[in-house]
Amino acid sequence: MLQRISQLVVVGVVAGLLVAAMALPAVGGMGITARNVASGFLDMPSQLETPPPPQRSTIYDSEGGVIAEIFDQNRELVDIEDVSPVMIDAIMAIEDASFYEHGGLDVSGTLRAAVRTLGGNTEGASSITQQYVKNVQIEAATSQEELDEAREETIARKIRELRYAVALEQRMTKDEILEGYLNIAYFSDGAYGVESAAQHFFQVPASELELHQAATIAGLVRYPYLYNPRFFPEQTIERRNVVLDRMVSTGAITEEEAEEAKTEDMDLDLDTPPNGCVPSDQPFFCDYVVQEIEQDERFGPNETERARWLRTAGLEIHTTLDPQTQDAGQDAVDKWVPRDNESRKVAAQVVIEPGTGHILGMMQSRNYGPDESKLGETSINFTTDADRGGSSGFQAGSTFKAFTLAAALEQGLPFSTSFNSPASTTVSGQVSCNGGRLQTWSPSNAGDSNAGNLNMVSGTKASSNTYFAQLQARAGLCNTMEMAEKLGLKRADGTLFTENPNSLANSSFTLGSEEVSPIRVANAYATFSAGGTYCEPQAITRIEDRQADTTIELEPQCERVIDEDVADGTSYLLSQTFHGGTASNLGIGRPAAGKTGTTDGSAAAWFAGFTPQMASSVFVGDPRGPQQYPLRNVTIGDRPYSVVYGATIPGPIWQETMRGAHEGLEVEQLASPPGKFGSTSESAPRSGDDGDEEASPASHDGGVPNVVGMTEAAAVSALEDAGYSVNVSGTTVRSSEPEGSVAAVNPDPGSQLPEGATVNVFLSSGGGQASTEDAPGNDGWYPVTPAAGAPGRDGRD
Repeated sequence: MLQRISQLVVVGVVAGLLVAAMALPAVGGMGITARNVASGFLDMPSQLETPPPPQRSTIYDSEGGVIAEIFDQNRELVDIEDVSPVMIDAIMAIEDASFYEHGGLDVSGTLRAAVRTLGGNTEGASSITQQYVKNVQIEAATSQEELDEAREETIARKIRELRYAVALEQRMTKDEILEGYLNIAYFSDGAYGVESAAQHFFQVPASELELHQAATIAGLVRYPYLYNPRFFPEQTIERRNVVLDRMVSTGAITEEEAEEAKTEDMDLDLDTPPNGCVPSDQPFFCDYVVQEIEQDERFGPNETERARWLRTAGLEIHTTLDPQTQDAGQDAVDKWVPRDNESRKVAAQVVIEPGTGHILGMMQSRNYGPDESKLGETSINFTTDADRGGSSGFQAGSTFKAFTLAAALEQGLPFSTSFNSPASTTVSGQVSCNGGRLQTWSPSNAGDSNAGNLNMVSGTKASSNTYFAQLQARAGLCNTMEMAEKLGLKRADGTLFTENPNSLANSSFTLGSEEVSPIRVANAYATFSAGGTYCEPQAITRIEDRQADTTIELEPQCERVIDEDVADGTSYLLSQTFHGGTASNLGIGRPAAGKTGTTDGSAAAWFAGFTPQMASSVFVGDPRGPQQYPLRNVTIGDRPYSVVYGATIPGPIWQETMRGAHEGLEVEQLASPPGKFGSTSESAPRSGDDGDEEASPASHDGGVPNVVGMTEAAAVSALEDAGYSVNVSGTTVRSSEPEGSVAAVNPDPGSQLPEGATVNVFLSSGGGQASTEDAPGNDGWYPVTPAAGAPGRDGRD
């Protein structure tokens, strides 16, 4: 009975307001508009959708730590039970003291506002229900026209609000309406909703607001810009005191309580949650997650809708980022390539979990920001492809030799497949995937090294360009390209190698002449680690949509792309680089496989490698253009380098990252070499053998003598006496040994080589420590290793 009387009173009041509006003289046609609206009042739509207002979305790492918050409006929803009672008293006292008594509108206030609006003077005086209606319409607006209509100061808008308010009061409880209002209202200085306002202004939840704090917040609603405490503290205090006086008049507090509250300082501690990826500690991974949502059609019909969903739906986005891996990788990247290095070189790294595609870490030596001209700042994510906020990619050097090995094994070639691999060679007759015959190609090794006969094992350890050029020709250029594509490789601009005209005309695919991203290289190597199972790189595991009350589970997208034997055979070959090969000094204390890479002219340097648990690739180069700004005669941080190779900087970054990332994990073994590929000896067949059966020439029992520190003549004599051929390189290396003496040999002292194998000797230029080097111009040669006991390591490859 009481509810029916209340509804009749509301309808009667509305009717009275409409009659009063129509009785007023017209002002420029306003009267006609009012009459038309009034006459159709009962026919107006009355069902107002009241979805949750926009909220902050949060991105979490795999352990629940917050990576970033993304939002259009700083809002956190709160249940009315979790709002301090004094806050409710304050907002009702200043905005709608009779809220719990009326049927949807403040009769006298609404009539007064309507009359003054018709007279050309804007006035609020709406009930809390009407204000809630207005805010809902503003938030629901999807066009400027709808937004203007929701905000217009006309009698027509007032009447629409009345119609919705009447209907709303009939289907929602008072507490539901008040809760919706407290969550949707704007409280100034970027704080939407009472919970965010309490945290923003006073660093407390809404449930813990004290009287003077609640009165301050309640006073902001009417004119949030005029009463902004940040800019107008005096007006804010005056407004707070008005609220306190109103609370006295409503009986919510006593005069004594009000006077005591008026003596309190506002004591503001403004704290706005960081918005977006810029302030994040993992900004480039954050950006990748944002790109994944905005570019994926699973999350909305178009990019605009997906971006709005991300910034308004209060999503809880759970990701794959492993804090331990990320921290270890970022520390290594920043150590070796400081963000503010004057050379403007950059290091970028991605770590991926084999068998799931989970991105465990994404790091680069830059601050995240829009000013590309500012030293150490960029918004480009050099770890990924162009369609995910990345670059157009970088040539990957000899990391691509892994794909040639896989293609050869897939063709059934054994480990013993051998070729004479001199300092330079000529390869002809290669045919691309479009059937075109390529021109004769003449690759060469660095340092004029003449390694003699090499097979897959020794050729991989030596990273011999001339060996791999011939192996690619034997396996087939198209087969090698297709193998890379099976493993998820494509150019960073999105084109496939087998479709790109420049790729199809390029003989040097095995030497890494294609521009790719670190995430693609890392994921391809992860496929080897996973026994041939390829998984799409994955950053997001679960999205909880709080508005829709739904959860989206994202499972790994995996499939077998190559035989397990092929993957395991390739893994074995790559593991040998840590045993007398180009990665000799880059071990991590557990089984690992990897490959260095240095592009032509040392334009860029790479290292890619894996364990059973993780795969990573590291790129170092100059984003302004590696060919124009190569890694030669540069100072990075406080370290000068004559040349940067794959093992100089990328290798140590990989090594330190993997050591830190694996700390606490069980040691797991890589797969054993499949027996189907024959002997794993690195001895190549003798002259006259066809390479399909392994020959086993004797090795010198003592291995390569340690001649570091000797004169050139003494070193050559000692090596020849041990049964080896000697090549003295024309390239000197920085070393702690006296200038002109032997700085390093390649392979390592103690390495077991077949009789007659070539040992490369490098003379010292003085002024530093000897280091491991990879061939300039595609890094194809044996490693150079420091003298035994030499302090430190420069780490070249």
